[in-house]
Amino acid sequence: MKRATAVAAVAVGLLVAAVADAQVKKGKNRPVTTKQLMSGIVQPNCAAIGAAVQQAPADDKAWENLATNAALLNEISYTLVDDGRCPDADWATAVTQLRTASDAVLAKALAKDHAGLAAEFPKITESCGTCHKAHKK
Repeated sequence: MKRATAVAAVAVGLLVAAVADAQVKKGKNRPVTTKQLMSGIVQPNCAAIGAAVQQAPADDKAWENLATNAALLNEISYTLVDDGRCPDADWATAVTQLRTASDAVLAKALAKDHAGLAAEFPKITESCGTCHKAHKK
């Protein structure tokens, strides 16, 4: 289980890094590019959650940081469909999956439930895979 989760986290990181040219380049009115959102927000927060799945947060501060990682992934799910950035139903479905999964991970982080966190995290990586399958060529 731990090895599979680690592999999934690494795969997400690699896919996020490679996705920039396949997806919408940027929104209509705001300057941030999709590549910047992925490399600056999605990838580091996803990687941090993946690391916490491998080794449970050691103290309250680490659990708080983990909750922040999940909350930021949830928040970015709104940006990824805002400002004309959402090109199709595949993208919208993946973002909805990300929103639901990150909300569940946030709840597990707030409850300091490591087993629950490990069970919910793959749903985040699945959401990324859903979008990458449709948009990463």
